[in-house]
Amino acid sequence: MGSFLSFISKKRAILPIETSFSLPSPLPSWPSGGGFAKGSISLGDELEVCQVSTFSKVWATHEGGQDDLGATFFNPSPLPSGYSMLGCYAQPNNQPLFGWVLVGRDTANGCGGDGGSGALAMPVDYTLVWSSESSSVKQDGHGYFWLPTPPEGYKAVGVVVTAAPEKPSVDQVRCVRADLTEESENDAAIWNSDKDGFSVNGVRPSTRGIQALGVLVGTFIAQASNSPKLSSLACLKNTSSNFTSCMPNLSQIEAIFQAYSPWVYLHPDEPFFPSSVSWFFDNGALLYQKGNQNPTKISSDGSNLPQGGSNDGNYWIDLPVDGAQKEKVKKGDLSTAKVYLHIKPMLGATFTDVAVWIFYPFNGAARAKVEFINVSLGRIGEHVGDWEHVTLRISNFNGELWRVYFSEHSSGRWVDASQVEFEEGNKPVTYASLHGHALYAKEGLVLQGNSKLGIGIRNDTKKGSKMDTGERFEVAAAEYLGSAIPGEPAWLDYEREWGPKISYNIADELKKVERFLPKRIRSALEKLISSLPDEVLGEEGPTGPKGKNNWNMDEN
Repeated sequence: MGSFLSFISKKRAILPIETSFSLPSPLPSWPSGGGFAKGSISLGDELEVCQVSTFSKVWATHEGGQDDLGATFFNPSPLPSGYSMLGCYAQPNNQPLFGWVLVGRDTANGCGGDGGSGALAMPVDYTLVWSSESSSVKQDGHGYFWLPTPPEGYKAVGVVVTAAPEKPSVDQVRCVRADLTEESENDAAIWNSDKDGFSVNGVRPSTRGIQALGVLVGTFIAQASNSPKLSSLACLKNTSSNFTSCMPNLSQIEAIFQAYSPWVYLHPDEPFFPSSVSWFFDNGALLYQKGNQNPTKISSDGSNLPQGGSNDGNYWIDLPVDGAQKEKVKKGDLSTAKVYLHIKPMLGATFTDVAVWIFYPFNGAARAKVEFINVSLGRIGEHVGDWEHVTLRISNFNGELWRVYFSEHSSGRWVDASQVEFEEGNKPVTYASLHGHALYAKEGLVLQGNSKLGIGIRNDTKKGSKMDTGERFEVAAAEYLGSAIPGEPAWLDYEREWGPKISYNIADELKKVERFLPKRIRSALEKLISSLPDEVLGEEGPTGPKGKNNWNMDEN
């Protein structure tokens, strides 16, 4: 019998979630000062929260969801003394265990629980959202999903999962007073069982930005299609009068970036490299004004650029007029390249986003893949002045890197730290696409278009020249610090176009390349090109960092 069990054990695949992820290197000791990385954060006069990233397993399913591997549901455990659970944690099984959930403490009335006016209160009952008893899904025992019924004036911010059909104790979880919560919305899918009409999604604040107060709890919402419509969960709210008291100071920002500064790999065939903004200006970049035939040479710090306003089309930047100098500037200068950091509070200032902006004097022409044929698109996609970025999301509870945002073409995406490639400690690796410079988490080919049909704009990434962003960087903006940092560089407030509107005719450019293609391929290529926005095609000059939506808002 023992040998049989041993055989079964060997045959069972070890799921990624059965291994806990930790960053390659231990966290450094952060410089002292303020409330950053102190372990807990006060969300006002009555509610204090901390992150718990250790768990006890409650129930697991082994099919459905991401990669059809199921998901696992946990209680945060152990709880810090004086803190109460606000909801369970869940994660897909196709990734190593890496997450957290907030637990809360009522600083005015202890843990809370009498349903009075404290920050926290026990639920008065539970509603069974779904049970796996009648499900044929592969599972460990049975799982039961309970939505807390909050007392009047309170809201639930998490779901309770049990492995038994009895209602959980009302003492197991806490609801939060309504004025300490914000509206939430569904986040990424965690698990679903289509045959059972049941789904589990993360929950995030509906409004997210540098001034938004909503706090991510780390819990999830469970929804069953055959149940009566249930109220959505709330998220927490940072009501502290000193909203950014837990954000890093300048010395802590510098330490954070030295710890997590990304590596940027450029493609081996890349002809257009990044540079510093001052190098671009010093080497002959020109400012044009509508109706004025005489461009102005831009000063090294950009102080003679028009400041603020709107992108009204009256100003734009272009390359030097001299042919040789123009070609030099287009190629950039990796030896002077530096990155520009925008430090911003996010998710109710419980996280710090470090947006790492990279400038390229020139963006190269696009390349397309149409079935088995690769096509160079002439001048299509070329434009002057290319801004790309990657964003690091840092926990203000402990300074740990949680996620990385890669500004891929079409739409970027967040990648959990457990899925990021690292080199030399905790430095994330990013890959800049050939010619277009969009940033990706992995090397290879990403098609912008219809990848199933093998039709799209090529985004090729591969390890070539490497840029260490920690070698030369500048904190360009950190509005919450006020006068604690030097003023923003003058060029940052230039919110017009960093390149001219391109005047070439796309139809003519297509004709040049289509004459070598089979007729059926031509129509597919034309349809692809017509679906792309002007900025991707290179027709419109791009704006600088402050002209992007993510300057004040979340990445997506």
